[in-house]
Parts: sequence; C-alpha cells; structure tokens
Amino acid sequence: MTTDSPAWVAAATVEVNGISKWFGQKVAVSDVSCSFGPGITGLLGPNGAGKTTLLRMVCGLLTPSDGSVSVLGQNPRRRPQVYRSLALVPEETALYGFQTARQFVNYSAALSKVDVARVDDAIASVNLEDAADRPLSGYSKGMRQRAKVAAALVTGAEVLVLDEPLNGTDPVQRSHLIDIFRRLAAAGHTVIVSSHVLAEVERMADRVLAIVDGKLAAAGDVSAIRRAMLDTPYRVRIEAGDPRRLASALLQSEAVEAASLAGRALHVETSDLVQLGRVLPPLARDLDLSLTLFEPEDLSLESVFRYLVRRR
Repeated sequence: MTTDSPAWVAAATVEVNGISKWFGQKVAVSDVSCSFGPGITGLLGPNGAGKTTLLRMVCGLLTPSDGSVSVLGQNPRRRPQVYRSLALVPEETALYGFQTARQFVNYSAALSKVDVARVDDAIASVNLEDAADRPLSGYSKGMRQRAKVAAALVTGAEVLVLDEPLNGTDPVQRSHLIDIFRRLAAAGHTVIVSSHVLAEVERMADRVLAIVDGKLAAAGDVSAIRRAMLDTPYRVRIEAGDPRRLASALLQSEAVEAASLAGRALHVETSDLVQLGRVLPPLARDLDLSLTLFEPEDLSLESVFRYLVRRR
C-alpha cells in the first residue's frame, strides 16, 4: 500500500492494513493501518493501549479479527518460513528456568537453523558471558531481558519486534541495549520497539507510532507530530534580565498568546514558534535586556503524548 500518510514508509518490510482484534466484547485494536521499514520505529502507548496485541498479530501469534498483516511480503500465519527472518522479544518472561542462558540462546539458534557458533557472540553482545552457564531461574529481571534479546539477536533476523525490551534493566544495561538496537537499525534491520516509557522511545526512535485506546493516534517524528497539533500553542521558557518588562512587551506582539512569570523564568505560549524567534531578539535589544535562555518546553515525546491521551 502506498500513501502520503506518515503512518506509512517507503520500502516497508512490515505492513498492517486495517487491522482489528477483539476478544468477545472487548476491542483491543481497532482499524490500525501503518507500516514499518529499516530503522527503529517506536510503538508508544500506555499500558493496555493495544501495543502487545498489535505486535502479536504482526508476529503471527494472534489472528486478526479483521484486516491483514504482511511481513516481508508474506502472511506470518500462513507462511511459517517468514520466521527465519523475524524475531520477537516478548514482554512476558517466556523462559524455562532450568535452562542456562547458553542453552536458551543455543535453542533459539537451532530453531532458526543458524550456525550455533554465533551463540557466544550473541551472549557477549548483551554482556552475559559470566552468567551464561547459570540457570535462568536465578537471573534478575534485567538479566532475563538480556537473555531474551540475545536469543533474538542470534537469529540474525531482518525484522526484530521488541516488546518492552528494557524492562527491569539498570541504566547502564539500558544504554548498552539501546546502542545494540541502533547498530542493527544502521545495518538495515527493521526494529520495532514497543514501550510505555517515553524517554526510552525518544532515545531510540526517530519515528514514532502512538497507540491510544487501540487506535493509531499519531505517526511521524516527534517534531512533526507536534507541528500537526495546530489547536495547541507551543510553550517556550525564556530567561532574561528583566522578565516582567519583557513579558509586557511580548504581550503586545501578535506572536504571543499568553505569558506568565515563575521566578526569573518567563513562560510564553505561541501558535507560531518561528515568528516568536524572529520577534524576540530585536525586542530584547530595544529594551536593553540580555537573553540567557530560549527553550521550547513541549517538543518532547512526553508533552506530545500527554496531549494525545487528553484528546481521546
């Protein structure tokens, strides 16, 4: 499918067309259409938004109630050979506690029919060499997450689906795993990362699909989504030598809709960020004020997501 919508990408490896899933009277996913291609796409949404259900349909673990899924041009429910090119890191523990990490990753390699010589490299890539021969039952949650990532990496899959892959990891482990995902994306892999932690998605993904109440609420990079929110003014934090005098002057400009003071900080609302950026410097010069900060406060993923959830 080809469309100008930001929910769709060129050279897509995964396509989702009008997909819905309901369980009895509960609608988990409703008429979602989007695609994924090489690079990292963040699938963002609160717990219970439908992210995991959508990913399970992408991986062929659930049959859509309506719509269709294509992975590398194939239906994963009907063409199991696609699994040689598709790997999943599930949110659930999904491990046999009696296995060691080495046995678990080796099992994944055997199922995918790849060279078991790659097992050591996969384990080393997630820094589990020292614990590789210990039973998984004795692992912390973060270590189990890394073992699951290693089992996915050993397959060499072109498409990796990662459902909350950083759960339970400490900051150092989290940073290391994000680096791994970025390298895979740079090498041309399709990496789909689901998370409800906004900062994680913002660090990993250039492109975001936001799921709210089972529906696709927004798509694109963070700045593009923010620009599309035409009914919500930008908030900017400005620090200057005399913020009260600056606020009075700015309120005379058509670029400013509202302004408020908090200590030495001036918080300005504007519907035209570019115009405000043009107006401010000459105005400060005329008032003989020094500007020490000009910072948009709502170009983050968190602010965008708050808006999307509030709008539903």
